[in-house]
Formats: sequence, structure tokens, C-alpha cells
Amino acid sequence: MTNTTPLKDSTLFSTLQLGESQLPNRIVMAPMTRARTTQPGNIPNQMMAEYYAQRATAGLIVSEATQISPQGQGYSFTPGIHTQEQIAGWKLVTDAVHAKGGRIFVQLWHVGRVSHTVFHDGAAPVAPSAIQPRGTQVWIVGDDGVGRMIDTSMPRELTVAEIANIVEDFRQAAANAMKAGFDGIEFHGGNGYLIDQFLRTVSNHRTDQYGGSVDNRVRFLREVVTAVVKEIGAEHVGVRLAPYITIKDMADPEIVDTILYAAGELEKLKVAYIHLSEADWDDAPTIPEDFRHKLRAAYSGRIVVAGRYDKDRAGKILADGLADLVAFGRPFVANPDLPKRLQENLALADLDGATLFGGDQRGYSDYSPVT
Repeated sequence: MTNTTPLKDSTLFSTLQLGESQLPNRIVMAPMTRARTTQPGNIPNQMMAEYYAQRATAGLIVSEATQISPQGQGYSFTPGIHTQEQIAGWKLVTDAVHAKGGRIFVQLWHVGRVSHTVFHDGAAPVAPSAIQPRGTQVWIVGDDGVGRMIDTSMPRELTVAEIANIVEDFRQAAANAMKAGFDGIEFHGGNGYLIDQFLRTVSNHRTDQYGGSVDNRVRFLREVVTAVVKEIGAEHVGVRLAPYITIKDMADPEIVDTILYAAGELEKLKVAYIHLSEADWDDAPTIPEDFRHKLRAAYSGRIVVAGRYDKDRAGKILADGLADLVAFGRPFVANPDLPKRLQENLALADLDGATLFGGDQRGYSDYSPVT
């Protein structure tokens, strides 16, 4: 039975200033890979514009992860933001979201070692160190049009000069994002991708200025954020971090202290928010309350949390002052009007898991809002 009692007084539905944007609520649409780009070219399209515009009542939308360069790709059909065609495609999306009164940041990523030679003309993926992640697969659509999970390829170690080139790729991608009409950008610094690979000792065995000490391992993150802050302004920049997510062979005994150190560096750079990505599977580790307090002490900006949140958990963490916004992922897939459903205590529709990656409108933009 559905309880239709409105919860008008919940902090979840209150306004919040985030950088230059006044958000109508504290609900964020989390970044979710959906692999619906136009091929060839990984180009955002009108179908994607409709999908995001349907969800524009979120306080903030963070787009699916978007590669900053061809080298940054690790999955089939994920969008880029490094060609004029991709920029124009994203402009369709941002215009559609803004026409509905929404706000949208693009999530920028470079997947590093979580990739395959098929995306790089047979060349190896790149990484801080030449360490292949155990038990890690990427989604690849073959010549037969079928997507399959395939083991990652052995990566090669980046040179210092190549690292500088990637910093420049991030800066250029951020400039492209503003040209495409985004309200800001979010770095994907978690979940085992390139920035996260630099942060962790298990994936970074370097002995130069990008490895060894905590400050060295944080250097790549600091450099890409600094470059983008100079390009578009700190108020337009968020950073996603994932200290307790160990998938993709990323279990690291030093990562929590490293993330707190990184948070202090992001405090100096005055970025708009830190997005704390929490594991969302049933037996996932729970983030200790102590860590949340330490993060608050290290960083005074807005904190977004994401992972297994429902309305009650979201309301509690906001009321406790340990987060300012709560991101919802899968609930937004089948519920384009999720803020309304949460506020009015309406039942949530179930998603079709078979249509999450690739395909057409089915399981993408054909979910109906409540009337």
C-alpha cells in the first residue's frame, strides 16, 4: 500500500546553494553509464537529451562518465567530449535539461588500466604502473553487435611527459564542457579509474614524483584539479572519491588516509563539492561514522553521498550534517520523476536490468512519470 502523505518539511526537499547554482532540492541524479551514444564517434544524441531532460527535477544531474580523450575510453559506446561532434551532441543534452529548468554537470573520466587494446588500435591501455587489475572486465560490443564482459588488457606505465598531456586533456575537456553548456564538471576520481589508480599503492608502484609518498600519489589529482579550476573556476568543479570501494583490484590499506589528505588539498583549491561514492551492493562495506566526521573536518565545501540511499537514510545523513546532497542512481533509471515520488511517498517503479547498457529507448527513456 502506498503512503501518499507529503513530507514537505524534509531537508531533502530544501534548497541549497552549490557554487553559482541555486538547487531546488538536495537530490542528485548520480552518474550512470548507459552506453546509448551514436556510432561511430561516441556522440551524444537526441535520445540522450530526452533521457536527461526527463530527470531535470533533480537538484543536480551528474552525467554518465565521459572520456576526455580516445585514450581515456574503456567501455563501448560511452560518450566523449573531445571532438566537435561530441560537444555539439552534449549541447543537445544541456539545452534540453536547461529548458526543463534543470542543472547538469558532466562527469569527466580517464579509465587508465580499466580498458582493453580494442579501444586503442591494438596498443596497451595506460596506467600509473604496468599492473593488470585482477578479476576486472570491461563491456565491449563486438562486430556482431553483442556486448560482452571481457578481461582488461595488460597496461603500460605512463611517462611523466604523458602524464602532463593527460592533465592538459582534462583541462581541454572542461573547457569543452562549458562550451557544450554544462553548469560544471565532476572528476571521476574513484572506482578504480585513472585518478584513483594514482592514489593507491596497489596500482601505483612509481618511484618518481607521482609515486611513493602520500603527497606524491595525490599529485596527479591536484594537478588536474588545479588546471581545471584555472580554466573554469572552482565553483564549477566537483570531485568524486571512493575510499571504501575496492573493486577492480583496488584494496589498499593506505587509501583512507590518502583520501583525507586529498580532501585537504581540495579544500585549498575551494572546489564546489566532494562526491563520496559508497559501495551499493548488498554486502558492501559500510563507511564508518568516524571517517565522515574526519572528512567534514578536512573539507568545508559541499559533500554529496551516493550508495544504497533511500529517503529515510538520505534524510538522516542530511539532518546529521554529514552530507549536503544525496545522489540516487538506479532509482532514477525507472523513475524519471524521482523527487516527486520521494516527496509524496509514492511507490517506485522497478528498472529492467537487461536494458541498462546499450540499446534504444526501451528501458531508457520510456519509463513513465506518475500522473
